[in-house]
Amino acid sequence: MLLVFIAFVILMLMGMPVAFAIGISGVLFFLQHPELPLTIPVQVTVSQTQNFALLAVPLFIVAGNLMNKSGITEQLLNLASVLTGRLRGGLAQVSVALATLMGGVCGSAIADAAMQTRMLGNGMVSRGMSRGFAAGVLAFGSLITPIIPPGIGFILYGTIGQVSIGRLFAAGIVPGLLIWAALAITIWITAVQRGYEPERKVRPSLIETGLALRGGFWAILFPVFLLVGLRMGIFTPSEIGAFAVVYAVMIGLFVYRQLQRRSFAEAMDGSLMDVGSVMFLIALSAIFSYGIVLERIPEVVSGTILGVTDSLNGVMMLVVVFVLVAGMFVDATVLLIMLTPIFLPLIRELDGDPVHFGVVFIVAVTIGNFTPPVGAAMYAVCSILRCPIGEYTREAVPFFIAACAVILSLIFVPEIVLYVPNLIFGGR
Repeated sequence: MLLVFIAFVILMLMGMPVAFAIGISGVLFFLQHPELPLTIPVQVTVSQTQNFALLAVPLFIVAGNLMNKSGITEQLLNLASVLTGRLRGGLAQVSVALATLMGGVCGSAIADAAMQTRMLGNGMVSRGMSRGFAAGVLAFGSLITPIIPPGIGFILYGTIGQVSIGRLFAAGIVPGLLIWAALAITIWITAVQRGYEPERKVRPSLIETGLALRGGFWAILFPVFLLVGLRMGIFTPSEIGAFAVVYAVMIGLFVYRQLQRRSFAEAMDGSLMDVGSVMFLIALSAIFSYGIVLERIPEVVSGTILGVTDSLNGVMMLVVVFVLVAGMFVDATVLLIMLTPIFLPLIRELDGDPVHFGVVFIVAVTIGNFTPPVGAAMYAVCSILRCPIGEYTREAVPFFIAACAVILSLIFVPEIVLYVPNLIFGGR
């Protein structure tokens, strides 16, 4: 299996698309074992696409793109401005508030980072903020988006690890808000030091606040519908994805009335690209995963880590450090797919809660989108904002520290993660 990992790294360094690098290196495992028929890679790839639970992934992607075209984004931006516009940091505070509100709409850190950079990036720079600071805020702010339900990462983790997706959705609410608070405090400290002014000089009136809340009401209500539907047994995770698509269409047509034929076609076109890339990656990862299970890699990793510490918190910290380093070189989705079947059995062996670990793991994996040298969200933000990577890296350090502080609090105070799912679904 070592040769397979080496081949994967070499193919990635050569610039090969991630899905092909995973698939080719996975096939290499079968070439090393002639006793295994070469029909297995084909069979496991096809069978992976037949997983009914994974149907939620393309459905939520479609729903997110439809909502972005339905006028919800503009309404949420107005609400975020009303809620945080008077805080020091101006548009930077509005940005992280918008990322929190977009969590129930988008579910993708990269998509949210790119969208917000186009909407707010130049405005932040024109108000005197450095490009590196603006890029750091816009990148790390999007960390919140996939943590607030319904994040695609939760669906992948729950499907691969056989963990309740409903509990994972509920578990993301408080950590998402905690990340918002940590980033907002970091922005405020920097704003005070550099003299960045609030976006609004006057407190919004009750009428303006009420109109903003009414405008964002349907987007805020969406995660509530998800959790209620799952808790009451009305929907399965896949069915709730279908409901999300219908909900997005209805909101776009009859509430905001901005979903037209052209915008609908644009949403479908974007969804086709997103779904194709994600599902192709998931399908080919089955080849790689087959070798991991057959070679008993989870048991080997467990034995190695337990040789260092048998403390649950200690193991989770080692996993987080490994993931943060790996995330500098490997895409977050790839890490999620490859490492869940390796680390989750270890957590279960130590009697850890898979929901608690899942939230910590997904937050750590997502941070890889914002760290050099290969962070996808980092490149999206820097390219749109025309910010040098070096300047971004320097300015993003306080946000990285804030995110790591949140991860530590989640590890050592599991009630932060488990309170809401236990309240809604009961104890495990």
